[in-house]
Amino acid sequence: MGLWQLNADTLASSRFGVSPLAEATASLFTLASRTAAHPAGESWLAAYLPAFHKRLDPVTALLVRAALGHTWIADFCVPAPTQDERTFAEELDGIRHTPPETAREDLAVSLRGRLPTELDRDDLPERIADLLEWVWTNTVLPDWPRRRRVIEADIVSRTTQLSQGGWAAALRGLRPEMRWLGDGRLQINAHDYPPREISGAQLLFVPVTPGHAWVTWDEPHRYAVIYPCSGVLAEPDRAPVPESLGKLLGTARAEVLVLLGTPKSTTQLVALTGQGLGSVGRHLQVLLGAHLIQRRRAGRSVLYYLTEAGEVLVRAQG
Repeated sequence: MGLWQLNADTLASSRFGVSPLAEATASLFTLASRTAAHPAGESWLAAYLPAFHKRLDPVTALLVRAALGHTWIADFCVPAPTQDERTFAEELDGIRHTPPETAREDLAVSLRGRLPTELDRDDLPERIADLLEWVWTNTVLPDWPRRRRVIEADIVSRTTQLSQGGWAAALRGLRPEMRWLGDGRLQINAHDYPPREISGAQLLFVPVTPGHAWVTWDEPHRYAVIYPCSGVLAEPDRAPVPESLGKLLGTARAEVLVLLGTPKSTTQLVALTGQGLGSVGRHLQVLLGAHLIQRRRAGRSVLYYLTEAGEVLVRAQG
């Protein structure tokens, strides 16, 4: 199996983070594979796939297929994010300035063989960078504020799990076949790869909203796990608040109540709704006073969730 071996200091200093480039890359994977992880993703795919195919010339189309490979993504296409968040342009610059010979070598690895003659050229990094820039500008950036709220909500959820159950709980279900095995061993996948010693390196966990996952590194300095946001947090289009419930409680307060079908912290609610911290706090106080929700402490966070009365109200209205 693929294992990363790390010491306690490396694990303790690891972080969850945000990467605009990873979000654009995951979106490119969705467009290239023509498959989405959830119904809302299918709507996004249907909206942008025709323009994506018009954007591809034969060389770039072949390059994308080669870069994705069968079991291995060409390394230069997925640089490791840093713990200090960078802008999309700053992250993309690393791909754009990849030496051409490095790009060709990485593509040969992803293809498990010789590079096609059509790709024996020096503009491969520039082509991938231009395509990612198109995906970001046209398909991600218009929706980036909402996507970022979803990503930040997932990070809050994971850190809450970390405070409750340690890394074994926080990493469970992060990506297929990934497990914290204890004794400094992080199982990345089930492939028969040699273990990697990453003690002393930066370790970053980066959520993306499309349903894609991969690992990447800049040896020996940085390693990153890119994983899809989980459950309802990844759904761009949640079920609308029932109109009758909105009239009863007010639309903003009703939205908070509906979201508490699964326990969430104040920070998560702010990220998911886009409402201010003060507004969410006031809604929670009213709902607590009406005995529609309860709260409990989970490590350093306070989680809110529906009472039986709250569940009955939400079901009755929707």
